[in-house]
Amino acid sequence: MANLNNARAETFNITHFIIRVVVGTVVLAITSYMTQGLTITGFWPLIIGGFVLAGIDYLATKILGVDATPFGRGITGFILAAAIIYATQYFVSGFVVSFWGAVIGALIYGIIDAVIPAKTM
Repeated sequence: MANLNNARAETFNITHFIIRVVVGTVVLAITSYMTQGLTITGFWPLIIGGFVLAGIDYLATKILGVDATPFGRGITGFILAAAIIYATQYFVSGFVVSFWGAVIGALIYGIIDAVIPAKTM
């Protein structure tokens, strides 16, 4: 049974990725509203930001082997989540975040993501 779960976790599932993008986008919108140093200027930067966050999260999980959610691996996951939120501004026009905005945003994102988990689906 354990091998079946590990094999399923190692493969890319487009449905899971889409669910992660949708839930991540909603969580990102709430986080942006609640965080002073995190600004998203419109609908499309929000959608593209959701895709970028989910993509970088997926790559971090596969390459580094670290769960990039703020509460995924303790302080390591929190720092990685803040770095991903901060790095997203370089990929998405209309997504502006300060250093402290990324730190506070990672904390709020983690709390909301704990209430609305998309990784368990």
